[in-house]
Amino acid sequence: MNIYAILILLALVVNYILNLISDILNLKTLDAPMPKEFEEIYDTDKYDQSREYTRVRTRFGLIASTFSLGVLLLFWFVGGFNWLDGMVRELDQSVVVSGVLFVGALMIAQNILSLPFSIYSTFVIEEKFGFNKTTAATFVMDRLKGLLLLVLLGLPLLAGILFIFEYLQASAWVFAWIVIVLFTLFVQFIAPTWIMPLFNKFTPIEEGELKDAILSYADRVSFPLQGIYVIDGSRRSGKSNAFFTGFGKNKRIALYDTLIEKHTVEELVAVLAHEIGHYKKKHIPKNMVFGFLQTGLMLFILSLFIRLPGLHEAFFMDHISVYAGLLFFGLLYTPVDMLLSFVTQYFSRKYEFEADQFAAETTEDPESMISVLKKLSVNNLSNLTPHPFYVWLNYSHPPVLKRVQAIKALGVNFSQRGCKQ
Repeated sequence: MNIYAILILLALVVNYILNLISDILNLKTLDAPMPKEFEEIYDTDKYDQSREYTRVRTRFGLIASTFSLGVLLLFWFVGGFNWLDGMVRELDQSVVVSGVLFVGALMIAQNILSLPFSIYSTFVIEEKFGFNKTTAATFVMDRLKGLLLLVLLGLPLLAGILFIFEYLQASAWVFAWIVIVLFTLFVQFIAPTWIMPLFNKFTPIEEGELKDAILSYADRVSFPLQGIYVIDGSRRSGKSNAFFTGFGKNKRIALYDTLIEKHTVEELVAVLAHEIGHYKKKHIPKNMVFGFLQTGLMLFILSLFIRLPGLHEAFFMDHISVYAGLLFFGLLYTPVDMLLSFVTQYFSRKYEFEADQFAAETTEDPESMISVLKKLSVNNLSNLTPHPFYVWLNYSHPPVLKRVQAIKALGVNFSQRGCKQ
């Protein structure tokens, strides 16, 4: 084993151990009593169910990650990458075609190996806790549509990146960066109207009290409403959600039908206000800019390693190639990616607090925001007492208890302002 093999192996093992430690710590926190803020909405049976859901999901995730790491290490150390490269080279195709076949074969194998875990998660675990609404037909169609998108969008992007690094060399990372940025913007633009409707039905919100309340609020905060839609999330799960997607004329806010069924008009306006808060606080472009900078850094470092003989020797390769170097660098980059994910998730949690504050202040109804967060935690069986290390490592959103406490603090500030006036 050379230094690159040692570094990659160390990165994979450390990443696995960190997640294992966080899982163990998180499971231990489940013995904590129910937070008093939730006593009026959680009964004992429901709280026990939420804790059991966390236990089952965590243990299943540990089995899946252990299997995934084991398969990767086995394939690596029996010379699987070199064997596959030899098979591809026998076809005597261009570097780009060979690269697409090499990476494509590995992706197909990964999807096949992960399929039983996906089936078990959907039809056993989610079914056991009353969430699953996915039929076998929907499950199959989702994967076929995902494969279609991969062929239509993913493979051309991969081919373009391989072409750039194969033939442009010194300036390749700059051109690859430009291509990826433009591709990302293109997908963001078409996703709301072309991609997402492949998986879910988006129906304009009906006339009535909810729509009137939403339009009134949007007018009050000067938010240009291109469209508010109801998404048929109940086709797949009993869980509730809402999201903001797209930009320009194609941006839209979507509320799950399960969300609308279980919440009051005031609570739904609070949810919408939270999503608008992300827009008003410019969280979406900030995330995109950070992501683009992160991609540029990765591509620059990639350009230094992609043809490195030592990196290929670490995987027992007989030949040096751009496509293999691209894949191996992804594993070498694991520690950097993990560190950057900590930064990304820190700001993501910060943005969620800011959006909550925006919603509470602009609706002048913090209680509705608190109420909807509590109800969502019950409906989704959220873990109310996650360990801080687990949150730091995995959470893009703050724990619901922290969000409730932060909004309550805003309520105190409102009261104090009123007294001063």
